[in-house]
Amino acid sequence: MQNTVPSPSYDLLAVGELLVDLIGHDVADSLLDTRDFHRYQGGSPANLAANMARLGSRSALVSCVGSDNLGVYLKDRVAETGVDTDYIATEAEAPTSVVIVSRTKGTPDFIAYREADRCLRPEHLPDELLRRSRIFHTTCFALSRQPARDTIVDAARRACAAGCQVSLDANYAPSLWPDREGARRVIEAYCASKAFLKLSEDDAARLYGSPQDPDRIIRDFHAMGAGLVCLTLGGEGSLVSWENGSRQERIYGERIEVLDATGAGDAYWAGFLTAWLRGNDPAACARAGAALAKMKLTRKGPLPARVAVEAIIKG
Repeated sequence: MQNTVPSPSYDLLAVGELLVDLIGHDVADSLLDTRDFHRYQGGSPANLAANMARLGSRSALVSCVGSDNLGVYLKDRVAETGVDTDYIATEAEAPTSVVIVSRTKGTPDFIAYREADRCLRPEHLPDELLRRSRIFHTTCFALSRQPARDTIVDAARRACAAGCQVSLDANYAPSLWPDREGARRVIEAYCASKAFLKLSEDDAARLYGSPQDPDRIIRDFHAMGAGLVCLTLGGEGSLVSWENGSRQERIYGERIEVLDATGAGDAYWAGFLTAWLRGNDPAACARAGAALAKMKLTRKGPLPARVAVEAIIKG
């Protein structure tokens, strides 16, 4: 009898921060002008997993929360989206992480109180789980603290060796990771696993210390080993590059009324990766990402509980 290889259990294994977002109720440029806050489940990997579950993908989240009621709240909210929460660990010696965020039409102002989210250890990411996943994803936020940093970089290497596509949201922020050169070395080590990498112009400016030409950004990340680079350009759209930069596609933005920019990047990447899982080329993936980001930008709060794939992937 011929042996068969079982299908992966998860389309997406999202690894990193799960935390409470206290988001400003009214639009304000900064936290200085924000008076009232609403509580939400937050954390970019958790949001990405939830968005892909909304689109019908099988998602799991690997993260750490505290042994407290905020940790219970977060697990419950993630479970409601359809994401597998079996790999969310409880850290007895650190409380659940909290981020305070302004509600804005641009890049939010925020303060992060980092605790349990940084406590990922190798035992949380066994080889067997990596072998059953199609995409392994994390963020610069997750990579900015130990022991999570070394744990995740090593797991990405093992995931790539197991045939899993590695993904990174390079959402670098110097307030979270003051060692800019150290951050670039860690990102390079992660990109060596042929990562699909997403970053915004603002992310790049923070990582380089000043705004940079898109061609340089893309060239540098391909040189680090990234198999695909997606640079989002705000209202101007996005630029996606693959095959070591020999193939590129510009996706132009459209004029819309922005109600809430929080989580738009996670929505974009969820649409992109969902289209990639369905065999679309990078240009079509970028268009799918733009469609889901538009859906998020034009509503307050999270996306609907379910989103039809046909709403973002045409043809």
